[in-house]
Amino acid sequence: MKSNLLMRIAAHQSKFSKGQRAIAHYLADHYEEAAYMTAFQLGETVGVSESTVVRFAAEIGFEGYPELQKAVRELVRSRLTTLKRIELTRARMTDDEVFESVMQSDINNVRQTLDSLPREVFDAAVNDIVSARRVYVFGAGSCRALANFLNYYLKLLMSNVHLIYTSSSAEIFEEMIDVDEDDVVIGISFPRYSSKAVMALDFAHSRNAKVIAITDSQLSPISDYADHLLLAHSDLATVVDSLVAPLSIINALIVAISLKKLDEKRETLETLEDIWTRYEVYQALPDVPHEDDHA
Repeated sequence: MKSNLLMRIAAHQSKFSKGQRAIAHYLADHYEEAAYMTAFQLGETVGVSESTVVRFAAEIGFEGYPELQKAVRELVRSRLTTLKRIELTRARMTDDEVFESVMQSDINNVRQTLDSLPREVFDAAVNDIVSARRVYVFGAGSCRALANFLNYYLKLLMSNVHLIYTSSSAEIFEEMIDVDEDDVVIGISFPRYSSKAVMALDFAHSRNAKVIAITDSQLSPISDYADHLLLAHSDLATVVDSLVAPLSIINALIVAISLKKLDEKRETLETLEDIWTRYEVYQALPDVPHEDDHA
């Protein structure tokens, strides 16, 4: 598993200067406050220069301060309780700013995801799903809604999709007992990361299944097991996880798979439409009158 920020600090602390030790102690004890500090602000708070902060980031293996700051935010998001999330949100925005702030954050998350997710990684994931003998989908907590959404549409397009809908460790293994190298397992996990998701993808990886991980960071505990890592940006969470960007990735997966499966599933989809119409599965809207009808 990849080292988080505190593990990096611990591994390098014997080499720290006095100023770097001060930065390390502040990050360990006040990471919530540090999450949105610039290098200058962090240095001023600790009592060192901005350049010392930048050198500290390099000393513990980051390419620069922005990468260190991202790791601090990952630490915050993985450790914050629900109450702490609300308190941190209160410190960041007023009631009047909530709507605009949340919407703008979601827009930024989708834009960053679009800019940073390699197309070849996405395409490889689609191809593996389409060619899999069976597809397993797992998401726990708030990510269960995404797993349900993905499962619903995949079942319309494929006949070999299995949603792992349980929070019991024993039942997860029971439902995945036959998984092997011909299968694909899609795991969805965002902070606070589900230990059940880690367990499921670890097991899938050990059975040589293709693993597709939809998560927010290479530091995510499920990223180690991924053959295809689909990273969706998600800024520092409020009381709810921002799942707009991962939902966009899932939408794109569904559309790409539908195009590949169109000829194969055309007859099935047409049959479904006939059944839905016959049994009035969906409420039909009344026809909208045209202006000519009143002439």
